[in-house]
Order: sequence, then C-alpha cells, then structure tokens
Amino acid sequence: MTLPNWITFSRLLGIPFLLYGLHNPTPQARWICLAIFLVASLTDWLDGYLARKLNQISDLGKFLDPLVDKLLVLAPLLALIELGQVPAWGVFLILGRELAIAGWRVSQTKITGANIWGKLKTVSQIVAIALLIAPLPQVWQLPAIIAFWISVVLTIISGVIYLLPPKDSVNTSE
Repeated sequence: MTLPNWITFSRLLGIPFLLYGLHNPTPQARWICLAIFLVASLTDWLDGYLARKLNQISDLGKFLDPLVDKLLVLAPLLALIELGQVPAWGVFLILGRELAIAGWRVSQTKITGANIWGKLKTVSQIVAIALLIAPLPQVWQLPAIIAFWISVVLTIISGVIYLLPPKDSVNTSE
C-alpha cells in the first residue's frame, strides 16, 4: 500500500459520519457534513497528485480511487433521497452508470485512468452534493437541483464516452 492508496482508503472513513449527520440533519450537522464531504473530496485530488509526483501510480490505485469516489458520492445522495431533496430515479441513473462502468472495467485487461469527461462528472457531482448538503437559504434550492441534474447528464455522457471504442481501434477500411 502506497501513501496515495492510503489517502484514497481514508476517504471511506468520512462516509459513516456523513450518513449519521444527514440522518436527522440540523443546520449545524449539515455544515459539519459539508466540511467532511469537501475534505474527503479534496483527498481525491491529493491522492492523484501524490501518485504522479511520487511515481506511485498503481493498478490498485486505479481501481480503488474510482470505487471510493462512487461510495463517497452515492452515500450522501442516498441520504438526500431520504430527505426528499433529490428524486430516486436521478440517483438511480448515476448508480446505474457507475455499476455498468465498474462491471465493464473488471473485464478489461488494462485499467485506464479517468478521462476529462470522468473528471467533469466527478467535479459536477461534488458541487451538486455540496450545494444540496449545505443548509443554504431557500433561494439556493433551484441552483442546487439544477447542479444535481447537470451532474446526472454529465454522468451519463461520461459513461457513454467511456464505453465507446478508442478511435485507434476502429477498423477503417477503404
């Protein structure tokens, strides 16, 4: 286990606190959950940076990082369904994409890192969840739900792009 892999694994530690804090959220609990979620999300950047900087990119990290990201995103989304802030079918679209890509990746002989669409998806999910967790005034509800739907759309787009064959492997006979 490398340092970047330990940092990736540490993101899992925030999930029980998020779920507990969002179970019966007070404004104070929501601010704490927001802080936990944002710190955990920042470690996603940190582990990738350290893996590249320390030359410790590993297949374990390429597998573990997106798996932990999925758990960190899906846990608060499930709590937000329970709170009535997001529709279950929107979260189901995210979950379906994540499971499809995870299943597809297992069958691959080489594990690839995230492309720009996967990174946009992750950032949009983090922004949406942060806005939905934060105990912001009523005027922020519409921007938060718009951010959620943008993240759903980017999640689907990134999944489709991920599954498309690379351009260099397409047989182009004239």
